Amino acid sequence: MDVYLDYIASTPCLPEVTKAVLPYFSEIYGNPQSDHEPGWKSKMAMNEARNDIAMLINSTPEELIFTSSGTESNNFALKGIAHAYSSKGKHIIISQVEHRSILTSAKFLEKNGYTISILPVDKYGLVDPEDVRKAITPETILVSIIHANNEIGTIEPVEEIGRITREKDLLFHVDAGASGGIVPVDVNAINADLLTLSAHNFYGPKGVGALFVRKGVKITPLIHGGAQERGRRTGIENLPGIVGMGVAARAARIDMDERLVYFKRLRDKLAAGLTEKIPNTVYNGHPDKRLPHLLNMSFEGVEGESMLLSLADEGIYASSSSTCTMMSLETSHVLLAIGLSGYLANSTLLMSVGLYNTDKDIDRVIDALPPIVQRLRAMSAAPSAIG
Repeated sequence: MDVYLDYIASTPCLPEVTKAVLPYFSEIYGNPQSDHEPGWKSKMAMNEARNDIAMLINSTPEELIFTSSGTESNNFALKGIAHAYSSKGKHIIISQVEHRSILTSAKFLEKNGYTISILPVDKYGLVDPEDVRKAITPETILVSIIHANNEIGTIEPVEEIGRITREKDLLFHVDAGASGGIVPVDVNAINADLLTLSAHNFYGPKGVGALFVRKGVKITPLIHGGAQERGRRTGIENLPGIVGMGVAARAARIDMDERLVYFKRLRDKLAAGLTEKIPNTVYNGHPDKRLPHLLNMSFEGVEGESMLLSLADEGIYASSSSTCTMMSLETSHVLLAIGLSGYLANSTLLMSVGLYNTDKDIDRVIDALPPIVQRLRAMSAAPSAIG
């Protein structure tokens, strides 16, 4: 049997999610905006999903806007707020370790007259809340900080940052695309004014996400047309995807404590087994403040892509960085930001466990990877990168 260790990139739908969405392709197909019974049934299903997702993050249902993905939600947050509050100021604060959809949106805004402050991180990938405070100017309108990094798993001090933004009367966006539905996220506890969610990262369908926008916050739509989502994100809704996201959110909320224990046990077993059998490795990310299911390790003298291909030959599937970085064929900006050399950053494996992994899966990886690393090191003439 194959072993899938790339749950941070995407998860399979839960069986109850698949079962729940099927009727919305052929049986319950009315437009949720239509004023007749088929439309009402669709509208009721969408409202139920909205309620379940709101409960996951402790928001009200009316504060959620459905989108096509976490990437769209991030674009919407930065560009929509930038436009809506441009008369107040044109300064936005982000960090070095944001998702590429935040970084590229910020670059777009910078080309259009906005000033972007990009905060550094420490060796664990943590943003210093005091750096946020120091970066604030009279022109600042938005602070956007990722909740948990999708490459190294570090969970940022968003509660402290949220207290600063609330004190300074600034808007605060939190990208929880990698963490929402995996670890507890409470928009009120962290003082988030906007928050990104992505269904396919917590066992929901691909192609659907949500943006929490706190009541009273203005945001300019990116897509114009009809009245869907109260005119904030128009176009007919992805009803099957939204229903599936709602079911996945409900399951995540109910099962979260049990899942956290399971994920952490498998991840720690994998980390301990590989560290014991493979010398000269570096663990990337914070040792404690991190996602429970993600493991990022660098192996001296081995190219990450070579490890991936060798593992794939064994039916084991992992990653060498986030999918966005892999597609661009660039060295991970996150690993460079925490101080890794380009050489060591390209000697990295990103492994993430999930609900359908077993102890046998972990044992298989612990048995398979050490000889692969040993063989590749013997073939490599690369100099040592670890002191």
